[in-house]
Amino acid sequence: MSEEANEESKELKERTNRKEREGLVISRAMNKTIVVADIQRVRHPKYRKIVQRSKKLYVHDENNSANIGDRVKVAETRPLSKLKHWRLVEIVERAR
Repeated sequence: MSEEANEESKELKERTNRKEREGLVISRAMNKTIVVADIQRVRHPKYRKIVQRSKKLYVHDENNSANIGDRVKVAETRPLSKLKHWRLVEIVERAR
């Protein structure tokens, strides 16, 4: 009995340990898919100046609810297609 409970708690811990990111929607040309720019601000190792690095994330948007310019929160998920490994959690701020 305790082994089963231990396995369940491990499973829940793994599920809650998924990455979450916040970024800007830069494209919504595809059906049920948006492209989000994950912008990170890091200090340059040599020059010590703050620089921006960005990564494009392909995100599953079931209801096609996000628009270009929206700030969204996304979570890591199982691979949904060749490029899509993220899903839309919430729209934090709508574009003006």
